[in-house]
Parts: sequence; structure tokens; C-alpha cells
Amino acid sequence: MVSGMKAAGFAGMVLAAAIGTASAAEVNLYTTREPGLIRPLLDAYTARSGVTVNTVFVDKGLAERVAAEGARAKADVLMTVDVGNIIDLVDRDLAQPVRSGVLEAAVPATLRDADGRWFALSMRARVLYADKDLTDLEGISYEGLADPKWKGGLCLRSGQHPYNTALIAHHLVKHGPAKTEAWLRALKANLARKPAGGDRDVARDILADTCEIGLGNSYYVGLMRSGRGGPEQQKWGDGIKVAMPTFAGGGTHVNISGAVVAKNAPNRDEAVKLLEYLVSDEAQGLYAKADFEYPVKAGAPVDPLLSALGPLTIDAVPLVEIARNRKAASLLLDTVGFDN
Repeated sequence: MVSGMKAAGFAGMVLAAAIGTASAAEVNLYTTREPGLIRPLLDAYTARSGVTVNTVFVDKGLAERVAAEGARAKADVLMTVDVGNIIDLVDRDLAQPVRSGVLEAAVPATLRDADGRWFALSMRARVLYADKDLTDLEGISYEGLADPKWKGGLCLRSGQHPYNTALIAHHLVKHGPAKTEAWLRALKANLARKPAGGDRDVARDILADTCEIGLGNSYYVGLMRSGRGGPEQQKWGDGIKVAMPTFAGGGTHVNISGAVVAKNAPNRDEAVKLLEYLVSDEAQGLYAKADFEYPVKAGAPVDPLLSALGPLTIDAVPLVEIARNRKAASLLLDTVGFDN
């Protein structure tokens, strides 16, 4: 009897230890995204899996920090916005390849690395903000923003901001340097004011009759119209018309938030599981609600504030080609003195 009790006690201790080990599973996420924006997804993952997600917010210099930590790095997953920043992590040998049927089925080939070193998790479109009285926006193209009819009517943030350099790089891939330079000169001639501020300032200035049209990211429309930015921003969002421009003969420009599994990830398996969760129907729906971003997974729900903008047809140029042309786009901006 005593030996049986001892055996039972020992078995209980082993079981408790196993549970303790399971509940102690963790994954370390380094992210340039504001933690509040992604916390709902991470909390949902922890509730579902029991895995703790330790989040380190790195506002600037993510690649530099991870490179400096080297083999001592604690990071398992590196998450950032803008395809250029994602590619930078790969180019600096800070990411490792992942083969996952779940990720490859959920993320279209144009939104991930062919060797599995990065994956898009959500998208934002570069859309047109416009005066509500304008009626000739059907079928508007990015190329068409250079039309002289918009002279004195265009507002933009800095051309050197990553949101705009990505779009210009996209134009460069499609049309080459000579046509892109001419396009930038025509855009500059159409400006109502010096490029400055942010995308929401473009909406504000349209409402104030400073300009008629401008470009902004789609998620800002959701943030403004939802009231999350306060009543003044809601007024800006409600006061503009939004259209979905395309490249001539193509689709709309999108950029991404995305992630990689860190090269020296101490919890590699958990890192892959977290990425797989982030492209699940549940997580993609949470992205849409939390951040007003488009899901990368086909069929995942889109927030009503975004679906109201109309169907999104993504241009077929692979994001990696856009990222590779960012420097050339920046040099062209300097050549034409776009921000001066």
C-alpha cells in the first residue's frame, strides 16, 4: 500500500511537472508595431494554445538590434510593417527559411518569399482620398494623378516616406526610370502644397479645401471613420470620398505587415506555430477588426469600413520587386526635388 501510494505520488509529480513544462512554453516576438494593435491577436493565441507571447516593442532599428544581439538574440519572431523593412531583415541574414503547408496555403505566392524567409500577415492599399463633390473618379489610375487637370489640387505626405517610395518603386517596375521621372515631375506640378504631414492630414486638407485629391493608406480610413482617432478625425474621414485607384491595365498597390522567423530563434517550433496562427481565419478576422487591414488569406472577413470602399484587386507585381526598387525610387525623388 505504501509503495503504491509512493508510486501514485511520483506519477502525480511527473504529471504536474509535465503540465508545468507545457504551460511554460513561450515565444519571443520583437515587433515595430504598437503592441496595443496586435495584443488582441496575441491574447487570443495564448488563450487557444497556452503559449505565452513575450512582446518586445522596437520602435526603430529592429534589424540593427537583432544583428547586434547575434547568436545571443532572444527573438523568435520579427514583425514589422512595409515590405522594404521585411526584405531588409532577409538581406541582413536575420531570417531563416520555413517550410509550412499552412503558411503556403494561406499566403499567396506574391505575398511571401519563395524560400519561406518572410510572410505577409496583413495588407493595406494605397487609395485615393477625394473631395466629396468630385464625380469623375471611376477607373482612376495612379498614372492619371499626373494629369494637368489636377494642377493645384493634389496633397501628399513626403515622397520619401516609405508608403510613397513603395508606390513610386511600383511605378518604376512597371514603367521604367524615364517615365517614372516624368510622372514625378508632373505630380509635383500638381501639388497644392509642399509634401508634408501624414495620410490623415491629407484628408483634413481636402475637407479644408486646400486640395481636391490625395493618397492615403486604406487603414487610416477605418481609423478615422470608426472614431478611434477622436471626433475631429472622424469628421475628416466622413468628409472625404475614397476610391480604389489602379495602375493602367493592372491592379491596386498594396503594402504589408509581415514577419520572419529569426535566424537564431531559441523557440523555432513555437515561432512557426505563431505564424501559422496569424494566418488562420480567426487571427485574420482579428487583424481586420483591430487594425482595419486587409487579410492576406482568401475568404477571411474584411471589416465593413473597408469592404465599403469596394473590391480590392491587387496588382500582380511581386512585392519583392517593389522592395528592390525602393532605393532607385528615392534617388528619383531627389532628382526631381519632389519634397522641396
